[in-house]
Amino acid sequence: MTSLRELGSSDLDVFPLCLGGNVFGWTADRARSFAVLDAYTAAGGNFVDTADTYSAWVPGNEGGESETVLGDWLAARGNRADVVVATKVGAHPRYKGLSGANIKAAADASLRRLKTDYIDLYYTHFDDPSVPVEEIITALDELVRAGKVRAVAASNLSPERLQESLDLSDREGLARYVALQPRYNLVSRDSYEGPLRDVASRAGLAVVPYSSLASGFLTGKYRAGAVVDSARAGSAGAHLASERGPRVLAALDEVARDRGVEVATVALAWLASRPTVVAPIASARTVEQLPALLGVAGLVLTEGELGRLTSASG
Repeated sequence: MTSLRELGSSDLDVFPLCLGGNVFGWTADRARSFAVLDAYTAAGGNFVDTADTYSAWVPGNEGGESETVLGDWLAARGNRADVVVATKVGAHPRYKGLSGANIKAAADASLRRLKTDYIDLYYTHFDDPSVPVEEIITALDELVRAGKVRAVAASNLSPERLQESLDLSDREGLARYVALQPRYNLVSRDSYEGPLRDVASRAGLAVVPYSSLASGFLTGKYRAGAVVDSARAGSAGAHLASERGPRVLAALDEVARDRGVEVATVALAWLASRPTVVAPIASARTVEQLPALLGVAGLVLTEGELGRLTSASG
């Protein structure tokens, strides 16, 4: 059985692959979403990431579709206590920004859609520089004290605002961020490595990277001349035009071939090995896509393999 990992200073223990819920109610309908969730938890997974805005960008959707699917599945399976549910606030069309009142109203709306009375991990989705960190942290602290949220975290936050938030929490004895969700993968390292990672490391934050497979590019299915039927084909395929993209794919191919595993598994294993990273996020539209993602839990790359990948991605 795969060992769970401590999520920073919280009392949450999570599987080393966080299942991304952005596809629920978007490229995966209700039945497919249920099947993916069933397969993920059957394999030992217990950590699911969503957001109140998923998937407002789809014509006809209003945001909250992913939370609704996840909430229906939790209710149908009766397994709420076994799943660490992470969701986010700040980008829903009706709950934009991080004012204190908005954070609390959005949390209540998420709880209704998730059909639960608590959120395990509640992220601020995008920073709102118009709101002082005191107001943001105070609102999050009130949710924790009310029992509606177990732990709080941040995503898409500058090193300066993150440090300011942590300092305030320590100084005032308020709820403190336990995790950080940055964009981070083999073809996007500058988005996290540097000052942001320094803050996370000093503060003991658990890092849960999103875009771990670069919108599917790091699965290896995007090659010169290949046509991929995916809503994210444009952003993923763009990496082929860079010098780094093909170089990283070549290194991934070599390691995957040597180890007898999928390219995606190697890409996730590299990420999981990085300092501060606890659980990369990756999503699956179908059950067939899951094994390559779940494989990260059992793959430990050698120093030589890690060095080869790190060099190729530089």
